[in-house]
Formats: sequence, structure tokens, C-alpha cells
Amino acid sequence: MAAHLHFNHFSSHHICPARLFFTSFFAVRPLLPAQRAHLHMSRINASITQSSCSNFSLGHKENYRSYTVHLQQRETLGKRLHCTGTRLVDTEEHAVEEGIPCTSSSSPSSSHSFNLRVEPFKKRLRIAEIKGGQEEGLERVGEQITIRGWTRTCRLQKSFCFLEVNDGSCLSNLQCIVGSDTEGFGLIEAGSVSTGASVAVEGQLVESQGSKQKVELKASKLHLIGGTDALTYPVQKKRLSREYLRSIAHLRPRTNTFGAVSRVRNALAYATHKFFQERGFIWVASPIITASDCEGAGEQFCVTTLVPNSPKDSSTPIQSIPSTKDGLLDWSKDFFGKPAFLTVSGQLNAEIYATALSDVYTFGPTFRAENSNTTRHLAEFWMIEPELAFADLKDDMACAASYLQYVVRYILDECKEDMQFFDSWIEKGILARLNDVAMKDFRHVTYTDAVNILLKAETKFEFPVKWGCDLQSEHERYLTEKVFNGTPLIVTDYPKDIKAFYMRQNDDGKTVAAMDVLVPRVGELIGGSQREERLDVLERRIEELGLEKDSYWWYLDLRRYGTVPHAGFGLGFERLVQFSTGIDNIRDAIPFPRVPGSAEF
Repeated sequence: MAAHLHFNHFSSHHICPARLFFTSFFAVRPLLPAQRAHLHMSRINASITQSSCSNFSLGHKENYRSYTVHLQQRETLGKRLHCTGTRLVDTEEHAVEEGIPCTSSSSPSSSHSFNLRVEPFKKRLRIAEIKGGQEEGLERVGEQITIRGWTRTCRLQKSFCFLEVNDGSCLSNLQCIVGSDTEGFGLIEAGSVSTGASVAVEGQLVESQGSKQKVELKASKLHLIGGTDALTYPVQKKRLSREYLRSIAHLRPRTNTFGAVSRVRNALAYATHKFFQERGFIWVASPIITASDCEGAGEQFCVTTLVPNSPKDSSTPIQSIPSTKDGLLDWSKDFFGKPAFLTVSGQLNAEIYATALSDVYTFGPTFRAENSNTTRHLAEFWMIEPELAFADLKDDMACAASYLQYVVRYILDECKEDMQFFDSWIEKGILARLNDVAMKDFRHVTYTDAVNILLKAETKFEFPVKWGCDLQSEHERYLTEKVFNGTPLIVTDYPKDIKAFYMRQNDDGKTVAAMDVLVPRVGELIGGSQREERLDVLERRIEELGLEKDSYWWYLDLRRYGTVPHAGFGLGFERLVQFSTGIDNIRDAIPFPRVPGSAEF
């Protein structure tokens, strides 16, 4: 019976042929002569030295001994050797594994081999790295590389093929020249490599003979990873409507437009964190489920287990829903014991941490059950909400302007190719518009002054203007685009009757210390305010609006214990993506839009 060495393995190295030396101590039972002979199998010369070991109990007490095993030469080719330890030194003549127990996978003990060290993560070479430098890849000419991606086009000539491959890292494809002598060329001739297929291409990077690119890949090997049906593949190389692409949201990232939107969205998210982190803000994860209504509008999604929560069983008899004697929903039987909702904002929670950590921000998903089918509204969207302690409205305005200019400059600098694409194909002049935002000083008017300007305007608006009305997008765009010539505009001191309960009331008793940042093409992009830090004023305001005071007990506590002036703002991230890319419909600014009647993907 063979001796079994009790250890596990998770990975392996090929070492063949190799001279391998190791010294390892492990506990085994005393070997019988036949068992010792078994260690000489597979052409391995092994010498075993026995040394005493302290008594060791494994279920029962026995005298265990440790062994030093010297594997001097492995002559068997093609065998897999399971190893673990600190490092493997590999040379042309031999490989030395230091301090590492090993066993052949062909031996009876292979199922008990030691764990292997996890290899360091290696970043895969991407097309953006190849073509993204100042010389657009010319500095890499002569290198042997491998790229992986999806085929955009495949143009077969008599003796070679032009294969355009894109891996999503940038807008540009890498042109691959696949000759008739290239390994895998038969896949192209057979029609297996078509638009949408995933491939790996190995070869040498060479200077391109064409004018559209500086470099191309002269392929030596083509490997088909995943094929497609050329007749049914939905994303062919032709112009596809945005509405159609929304119906195939699982494939639309493969188009130029949505690939570019995704990369710019990613850059904006990164720049957002970078801006606040560089200024000492602390990121706070605000809850998605809440019992309070931040905006007081009542347009929230209810979260409940009073009805079946399995998609497999959607049938719900009304009589099975718990109710009180009065015929009302019995919320005490619900999961949280009271009504709960998906949050519309993380602001109130951010205020908690701002009164302890000074400057914080949230960045996460929010929800609004507004039955609106417009190009400006989503049921699920992301919000960026910073909160500044010891700050007033002027500080809030300065932070908002600085943040917006920072992220706009970031994408102009870091996403040049994508931004040029938007300027050419989505919105002519977007680069000039964004440069204005990044460079020009923001202007400031009060709400009252803005209304007076609009009343004097010669333009006929769809929605009439009067003091006390909520400004519509057409009013906001007129102010920033026409009156202030494309300069971002901050409007402050709105009527308290059209603003939320938490905004600080001004001394006039009619307005609050609120502000909106208006930008060309979008209108309102940022909304913020100084928060009401006075307990008595806040309590009166909650009562005036008919809100449940008990739901805000903790929010009022912040005013009872060490209250401070503080301010903050909220920015709808998808509107920022719209503003930055020129995309018309907000449903195209988020990967998987949630709107009335649609929750696909």
C-alpha cells in the first residue's frame, strides 16, 4: 500500500525535463519496505533520510517521523508537477524550486499535493496602450504581441485578409493582416471569423502602409475564441437607430457610440472620486432602502414583502395580503415593520457623516417612481452628493463650479479620441462648448433677477414665466445659452414653496438659500443649498409640509447636538454624461435604463 502525503494543490507547473531539488519535512506513518519502493516509481531516484519526530496525534497517538526527500532527476517528459512555495527559479538547463514539497500528478498521492502560490496578476496588453501614445504605436514597431478582442470587419482578399479587431479599450480598431500562410487562415476561408466573433491574434507589430493608421499587426497565428452567426448577428456594420439599440442593450456596448459613452462615463466617475479625495472628502455609502422621503414629493418605490417576492409566483390573492381591522395594509407584518422605500437621495445620510467627519460625499444609485416618458427622466439613476460642514451657500457654489470644471477638463484631456468622435458624429461643436465650461468663470444671478430677465425676453416660451414658478428646461437653457452666451450660470435664492424642507430659509421669509447650476444644452445640472441648521425652524418647516416628524427624529438630533452650518449639492450623474457626450436621450447615458414599462436586462 502506497504512502499518502496529506496536502492539497490548486495549480501546477510544467517542469520537463528539469533537475529539481527540494527539502521538505512532512509527517507520514513509518513506511513498509514495499511502500518505500513505491517512491522510486516514474523514473525518479529518491533518497529518504529518516529522523525522529515528536509524538503527533491525528485522531490517535502514534509515533510520526519526518522525511527529507531529494528528487534528483525527473526524466519523464510532459508530466505535470504540482508544487507550492516561495519561488521557482527556471533556467535553460534546470529549474530549482526552493523549500517546496512536490509530487507527480501521475502518482497515487497527487490528490493530496500542496497548495500552489497564486501567480501575480498580469495586465493584458490592450489596443489603447498600443495606439494611444504620441507616436500612435510607432515606438512599438517590431514587437511580438498578442491581442484579444471582437472582429469589427473581415475583408478577404485573394491571398490575405484585413481583420479589424477591437477590444473596447479605445475607439480605434487594430488592423491585422492575416496572410494565407498564417496559422488559422483557414478559419477565415471557411467563414468562421465574421463580424462579432471573438479572436486572439499573435504577430509582429509593423508600420502600416495605409493612411488610416500608423501601425498594424502582421499576424502569425489566428485563434477563434467564440464564433457568431453572420446572418443573425444584430450589430452589423451599418447605422442602427438608438431606439433599436436600446432593445438589444446587451450588445450595444459593441458599437462605436456606446463604447465611447461607456469610456467617458467611466472617466467621469473616476474624476469624481479623484476630485473629492484630493480635497479631503470622505466617501460614504448611503443606504438604498430608507423610511424617509428626502425630497418630500412622495414619488418613491415601495419595498415590501407583503406580496410574494419570488418572480416564479406572481399570483397574489388580495385576501392573502395582511391588513388591519380597518382594511388598511398592516405594515407591522412587513419585513421592516413599517413602510420602506428605495431612496431618492443619499443627502440626509451624508449630513450625518458631515457633522462628524466634516466633508463627505456619496455616489450611488437612487430611484424615483415618476411616471414620465421623456428624454430627461429615469426611474433608476446615480447621484453625486457632497456635503460640506462649516459651510454656507457661497462655499457650496464654489465647490460645485470647481467640481464641474475639474471633471470636464479631465475628459477633455484623457478621452481625446472619444470626445473627437462625439464632436464629429453626435454633436457638432461639443468640444468648444465644454471648453467654455472648463475655462470661463461662472456667472451668478438671483431667482428674482432671472425671472425678470425671462419676462423681458422676446422669445415665446411653452411654459409661462412668473415669480414663484419652477423654472423649466427651456427657461434655464435660454438664460445660459442666449443671455449669458454659453457661460455656466448659478441661480440662487429660490422661493421656499418650490424647494425641499431642509433648505435654509432666508431672512425675507419667502426664499431659501438654494442654488442651481445651469449649463448650455442641458439646463439645470446641479442643485444644492445651505441646509437648515436651526432646530426650531426645521421643525416648523416639516410640520408646514405635512411630513411625519417621527420619521426624521434622527435628522433633528443633528440639530440638537452640536449643530453646524453646512451645505451641499446633488448632481444627476446621467445628466452629466449627457452634457459631456452630447447624447440626446438620457436612456443612452446609462448601461441599462429603467423607465416606465421597461426593466429589461
